[in-house]
Amino acid sequence: MSRIGKAPIAIPAGVSVDVKDHVVTVKGPKGTLTQAVNPELDIKIEDGHVTLTRPSDDREHRAQHGLYRALIHNMVVGVSEGYRKEMELVGVGYRATATGQVLELSLGFSHAIFIKLPPEVKVEAKSERNKNPLIILESDDKQLLGQVCAKIRSLRKPEPYKGKGIKFVGEVIRRKSGKSAGAK
Repeated sequence: MSRIGKAPIAIPAGVSVDVKDHVVTVKGPKGTLTQAVNPELDIKIEDGHVTLTRPSDDREHRAQHGLYRALIHNMVVGVSEGYRKEMELVGVGYRATATGQVLELSLGFSHAIFIKLPPEVKVEAKSERNKNPLIILESDDKQLLGQVCAKIRSLRKPEPYKGKGIKFVGEVIRRKSGKSAGAK
């Protein structure tokens, strides 16, 4: 039995979960999310918990059991608490400014980069003296937030020699020594 799949999902106060025609809808204080679920999986809502059961021990059923349980859990956490990612711009002259849903990035190219963010994602840019600029992204949809962060990071990935680029706060970049260290 899948350890992830068989774990029940607790529904916090203020969150409602509905299942209709194999589409799970989760409503909470932060928003509403929907997810289509494989019709072969059975979803039960009872005693403030959501449980998923699979019809057999086929490889595909086992894989989807854990997958859909994790997706529904992420939706419940998203509409109740929300998700937050902080990204740091490391490099001389790197700047970020947020105007509404448009993020403007100066990353050492000859022109500024403008990114229009989806309305579900809230963005904030912080710049303090003698500190690297921060981009703070918040959303109730974990998958969408990760996709937006990956897109922003792909514009200037951290390089291994000086560590310049866009990285997550707390991320450790593996550093390489330059060519002078290998010549000895």
